[in-house]
Amino acid sequence: MNSRSAAGAYREAAFENAPPIKIVRMLYAGAIRFLDQAASEAPAGPGSRFAYLLTRADSIVAELRMSLRKDEAPGVGENLEQLYLFVEERIRCAQRTLDRVPIADARKVLANLNEAWAQVETRSRAE
Repeated sequence: MNSRSAAGAYREAAFENAPPIKIVRMLYAGAIRFLDQAASEAPAGPGSRFAYLLTRADSIVAELRMSLRKDEAPGVGENLEQLYLFVEERIRCAQRTLDRVPIADARKVLANLNEAWAQVETRSRAE
């Protein structure tokens, strides 16, 4: 097994064995990473990965939104859904207009949510 496949196997095992809060935080981190990478790309031009990276971030956010269990915490679920819809709208705006500015709006929301989940994770470990 080469080092590349070993690293992939390790990441896969870490994800499969992680508690739900950790998985959510990993998804936020991935979406933020794709947004950061898109923001560093030229929005248009030959070889630009701008749209591709935004699509990757959008896919993660859409998955987070679709996996909400609003019946377990209706108020929280509704609020998260609205935040995810906002993030998705900002990502699509960036794709449509080939503008980096909406990326910052989406990133800010995801970073704030990631921080909030980090606090929940810390509290749940302490209990």
